[in-house]
Amino acid sequence: MTKKIGFLSFGHWSESPGSHTRNAADVLHQSIDLAVAAEELGADGAYFRVHHFARQLGSPFPLLAAVGARTSRIEIGTGVIDMRYENPSTSPRPRALPT
Repeated sequence: MTKKIGFLSFGHWSESPGSHTRNAADVLHQSIDLAVAAEELGADGAYFRVHHFARQLGSPFPLLAAVGARTSRIEIGTGVIDMRYENPSTSPRPRALPT
C-alpha cells in the first residue's frame, strides 16, 4: 500500500497590519502557486478551505479550476463545504439529478 500525502490550505486574506498578502488577489495566486509547488515536490493532494463570508474564497470552484489548469497529477478538492451557506442553483451537482 502506498501512502499518500497532501495538504489542506487555510489561506485567508484580511485587511490587517499582520497580513502577509497585499490584497485579496494575492491569496488566490499564492494558493495556485502552493498547489503547483506541492505537485512538483511529489504531494498527492491539494485541498482548500471554503471561506463563505470572504468574497475572494467564497466559492472554491474558480480556484479549483485554476489549480487544475496549472497542475496535471495532483488531486484537488475542498475541505468541507457547508451547504447551509451555498446557493443550490449555483453549486455543482451530479449529472444524474434533474436540472
